[in-house]
Amino acid sequence: MVCQNPLCRYYRKEKGKDIIKSGKYSTGHQRYYCYHCQTYFMETKGTPLYRKHLSESEIINICKHLAEKNGIRSIERITGHHRDTIGRLLEDMAEHAAEMNNYLIRNLNLTPLECDELWTMVKKNRKRLSPAAQIALKKVMPGSTPA
Repeated sequence: MVCQNPLCRYYRKEKGKDIIKSGKYSTGHQRYYCYHCQTYFMETKGTPLYRKHLSESEIINICKHLAEKNGIRSIERITGHHRDTIGRLLEDMAEHAAEMNNYLIRNLNLTPLECDELWTMVKKNRKRLSPAAQIALKKVMPGSTPA
């Protein structure tokens, strides 16, 4: 675990960190405390799971359906989650595309080609991606140059 506070001099640095566990939030996520900047943060901060009411297994299930080229409305019918929830998850996944790409390849045993198809589908279905998501997608999709 590394400090998630951008104002801390040890922000996302392994060396010299001084972080301890400090209980749990009501959602069950681990809470951490950084001695350098004296802030508390959640273990999921800076990931697509941050501030999500879905469990990790539900998000993985949605990712599997996306990789199988199911549409957002069909995933809504299959999982029972609203299409806006799925859309917001897609937006967050696109903003963290490089980390999600590694996670999907490593943990869900997807091939890089399947991940490329997934990102193409995300880009096609989400007409209004945030600028951060567009830049992140450009970095992971082959044939495009990073901004």
